[in-house]
Amino acid sequence: MTAAAAAAARGGAALVLGPSTARAPFVPPDTGKTPAAPSVRDQEIAECRPGELQTWGDGRDHPIAARTLRFAYRHDNAPPWFSEAQVMALVTRSAQAWSACGLKLAVIAVPRGQAPPEDAIQILWSDVGSRGQFALANVGARSLSIGPALFALLRERNPRHPAAQTLQMVLSHEMGHFLGLMAHSKRCVDTMSYYDNGKGERCALRDPKAWGSVVEYRSALPTACDIERCRALNR
Repeated sequence: MTAAAAAAARGGAALVLGPSTARAPFVPPDTGKTPAAPSVRDQEIAECRPGELQTWGDGRDHPIAARTLRFAYRHDNAPPWFSEAQVMALVTRSAQAWSACGLKLAVIAVPRGQAPPEDAIQILWSDVGSRGQFALANVGARSLSIGPALFALLRERNPRHPAAQTLQMVLSHEMGHFLGLMAHSKRCVDTMSYYDNGKGERCALRDPKAWGSVVEYRSALPTACDIERCRALNR
């Protein structure tokens, strides 16, 4: 967690994440070994090819009115195995990744028991708000609810599952709805995707044999296609 984020957690100060604050790409040290070729999934995350911007048509995308959004995280009712600093870091990482589409996203922490600012999108733990899902965006109410009961069930059924990765993914996904991406992507790897439309149709992969190569094929952070959709929508 950065010093700025720590200050935000203590006093609710804003940590603004715009294009100018994006981290430089990681450059691995020269070990003299030939780096492993990227997997098909890695390639899908990193690039968006012509014709790949397809959705299920289950919603209507629309540009957002403001170029800056503020997300306010409340740690009340969070499962005890998730620390406030850990969740704040995940929220910040999702916001930072989405800022690549040209918007400025601010993240603040709301002290326990206090109400978030009226203009902020509230991120909170609520089984009522999440409606039986891991997380749910209510764009009209400006709330992003995370379901503590479902994360507890996940921990009970599969203690070894990387729950923080799932939390990162649902934060990124629901945050995308607040950026105007209402329709879900048909690319399995996109963070804005879902795998099956309930009618026997499954999402698209560049290489169908790659399915099952990882536990969760969907990316935990927005992909190149997610960013391209957001950028085209919010020019």
